[in-house]
Amino acid sequence: MKPSYLTEEAISSFIAAAFVEDIGPGDYSSLSSIPDGKRGQAKLIIKDDGIIAGVELAVRIFKTFDPNLEVELFVKDGDKVKYGDIGLVVKGLSASILSSERLVLNCMQRMSGIATLTHRLTEKILHTKARLMDTRKTTPNFRLMEKWAVHIGGGVNHRFALYDMVMLKDNHVDFAGGIRQAIEACKSYLNQNNLDLKIEVETRTLDEVAEVIEVGGVDFIMLDNMDYTTMRKAVEMVGDNYKTEASGGITEETLVPVAECGIDFISMGVLTHSVSSLDISLKAF
Repeated sequence: MKPSYLTEEAISSFIAAAFVEDIGPGDYSSLSSIPDGKRGQAKLIIKDDGIIAGVELAVRIFKTFDPNLEVELFVKDGDKVKYGDIGLVVKGLSASILSSERLVLNCMQRMSGIATLTHRLTEKILHTKARLMDTRKTTPNFRLMEKWAVHIGGGVNHRFALYDMVMLKDNHVDFAGGIRQAIEACKSYLNQNNLDLKIEVETRTLDEVAEVIEVGGVDFIMLDNMDYTTMRKAVEMVGDNYKTEASGGITEETLVPVAECGIDFISMGVLTHSVSSLDISLKAF
């Protein structure tokens, strides 16, 4: 099942904007060198081991640029791939293949890198109830695809943006004058504006966790930068009343101990903000 943010309008708008950025008034390299009507074919070659992502998007990109391009798929989103695998073959006007090549590769390489990392880290915590979750630390104008890649890799998408969930972080709390003030002001605002949104509150100490529990009316409690002992105590305090999220400086090395604290979700910005792309190329044959 696709995430709700993957609407036809959102995907189409992304592709249209990306083509404007990359092609502008014309792909003069292809237009000037390829004879009119020249047909060809190219294969997508996987040059890394990992999890492939962006396959469905690649078909959309090719078909958006030229509906007459034929795309034969040999893999699907979420499949494990290895060096030398062929992901797809595209056939049609040679100029159309070349004009859409870079956008396809840029998306698939980065999305596959994200899906591969997400999958690897998710596998490490399968023995716990914790689920790996992304953040808003994404590339401007590419969030849609980066979060899609996390989903394909087996991770959980956190809020998509500032408008689909309330997260009262440390700065919100400090500017509001405290946790109680921030929560009460938030609930009042949502009620006055007829907004039905989940509320998450970031906590930094056990005292702050206790205060959130006392005020109530929230859905998630974030445990930020807590050591393992403090986090376990916080999870015990929260119990089944709210979902808990661990956040802040969590690495691949500390992921498993954090998960074993009994946390519900673990958010890691590294999934999207500093991932290595999978090596993929498109070659004519």
